[in-house]
Amino acid sequence: MMSRFYEGCRDALPVSVSVLAYGSVLGVLAARKGVSLAQLAVMNTAVFAGTAQFVMLEMWQDHLPLIEITLAVLVMNLRYLLVGASLRSLFAGKPLWKKLAFMHLVADENWAMTMAAQRRGKASVGHLFGGGVCVYLFWSAGTLMGHTMGAAISNPEAFALDFAFIAVFLALVVGLWRGARNDLLPWIVAAAAAIACERLFPGKWYILAGGFSGSLAAALTGNKAPHTDTEEAAHA
Repeated sequence: MMSRFYEGCRDALPVSVSVLAYGSVLGVLAARKGVSLAQLAVMNTAVFAGTAQFVMLEMWQDHLPLIEITLAVLVMNLRYLLVGASLRSLFAGKPLWKKLAFMHLVADENWAMTMAAQRRGKASVGHLFGGGVCVYLFWSAGTLMGHTMGAAISNPEAFALDFAFIAVFLALVVGLWRGARNDLLPWIVAAAAAIACERLFPGKWYILAGGFSGSLAAALTGNKAPHTDTEEAAHA
């Protein structure tokens, strides 16, 4: 499993550099909101979801609206139900504690790297876990570094750090593109649903709408990702 772990770390390393960059933006914002370094470290470990953490900071105030924040984070992270479903074959036969522990370290970045590895027949739980640890370490380092420099950086947009968040997801999308014509329809449906929902409803529901619509379109058109082969999965 260790070889797969290191392979996952290596595959996730390029996107993790971008994760560090936009993590520093979160750290700067956290410092401005009065979030302490310790609170930010706990948030990184307990939540470990970049978009959800940005939403939490938007809602951060002296008297925390805990119920509202909890609901917002749950809505933002509902897409991980789809992510978990896509990893079902990878976790086949694994005990529940291992599924829960490893899924906590699943981020969009290492999930995308694992999906790419799955298409090469090299995906494994170890690969997924290694990528998750790599992303977590870079994310934590970026946020804590940004928090430390928060007083010195008055305008992070001037350094284009905010664009790193967009850039890394564009890179992931390009990496997941297989060139097949039947890949295109789910992407179009997901984009159209997300745009329509963003214009019609407040909040972040467009993320969930795009994810569910694209997944449904893929299921209806028979667009399926290949399964991890048995021999490779046995190394997890």
